[in-house]
Order: sequence, then C-alpha cells, then structure tokens
Amino acid sequence: MYGMYYYDPTYFLVIIAALISMIASMRVNSTFQKYSKVRCTSGMTGADVARRILSLSGITDVEVEHVSGRLSDHYDPRRKVLRLSDSVFNSKSVAALGVAAHECGHAIQHQKKYAPLGLRSLLVPAASLGSNLGIPLVIAGLIFGALDFLVPIGIWIFIFAVLFQVVTLPVEFNASRRAIGVLGDYGLMQREEIGIVKKVLGAAAMTYVAAAAASVLQLLRLVILAGGRRDN
Repeated sequence: MYGMYYYDPTYFLVIIAALISMIASMRVNSTFQKYSKVRCTSGMTGADVARRILSLSGITDVEVEHVSGRLSDHYDPRRKVLRLSDSVFNSKSVAALGVAAHECGHAIQHQKKYAPLGLRSLLVPAASLGSNLGIPLVIAGLIFGALDFLVPIGIWIFIFAVLFQVVTLPVEFNASRRAIGVLGDYGLMQREEIGIVKKVLGAAAMTYVAAAAASVLQLLRLVILAGGRRDN
C-alpha cells in the first residue's frame, strides 16, 4: 500500500492542479506588474482611495492599515481592519487603487451582511482543520491497514476545505464588481482607468478559481485512492 500511494496514476491530478495554480499566479503577477507602472490621474494612493471609498460608503468603523508583503492585501471582518500591502498602500498606480477598492468591496459586503461572506467566515475553522488534517488522515489510513477507517474521515474533513474555496468564488467576484462600481460612481477614476482595473481584478479572480479547481482535483484524487483501497 505504501508503494501504491506514492506511485499511483492519480498523481496526474496533482500535476494538473499545480499547473493551473502556477499559470493563474503568473498571470496575476504579470498583470499587476504591468499596470503598476500606470499612474492614476487622481494622484491618490491605495490608502487614500480606500479611506475615500469607506467614507463615501458610510463605513466609519473600519481602519486602513499597512501590512508587509506583496499583494498580501485583505479585509479582516473580525477586527474590522482593511490591510494594504507594500505594493498598494503608498502606490499611486491604477493597479494598486484597484486592489484597494477590491478590499473595500469586502468591507461593503460586511456592512450589508452579504450572506456568502458570512458563510465563508463560519467555514474558516473547519476549512483550516480540513486543509491541515484531511490529507494526512487519508495517507495514514492508506499506509496502515489497521487505520483504514481514517480514510473516509479524512475525506469528509477535507470537503470543508473544498467548500471554503468554492464559497470564496462568489465572495471575490462580488467584491470586484462592487469595487468597479464605486470607483465609477464616486468619480475616483476615469473610464479608461476602470477598464484597467477590470483586467487586474479579473486576473486576480482567476487565482481563486485555480485554488477552487485545485482543491476539487485533490478531493477527486482522495476519492479515487479510497476506491482503489476498497477494491484491493
């Protein structure tokens, strides 16, 4: 069984998942890099536009903070903090302002009690458990026959991680639509610049699609391995 796990034909699913993730990552990085050189005519930084959008949206209880890293931007609904990375916080590029607006989209979702965002937040503990324990439990059950009861347990736990990735898709796409909407409605960007933002956020969205696809492929692999164990 040990050899079967490490030399089984389902590895092609892992390779496909890795390729999908790599292509999506390369695309978002190249797109952001390209448009990070285009300065926004408003002259605002990512932090400026984030604070402006929050204020115009009537959100007064969310802080905008700087966080280290590149494209590590995120909104923390528990602490009501919008964190912008090194490449966004002080940048005046169209790409940076688009990313900042996207994170504001999440804050607006929180304000309006957008259901998928709430569901994703609820799934975080279970998804973390699934990501960390699901596959190891399946591996242990496949290697040690006496522990084969761990295989279905690991698969069911891993399903929570897959569900989290799937629920993330509407959350991210909706945040991007909100971002594009407020940038235009509040007159923070010209039409041509909003067109660039659409390209940047579209490329970023593909990373979430890739993550969801990779998790589904990993789940399929676990199910195939479990089926092979029963056949044996």
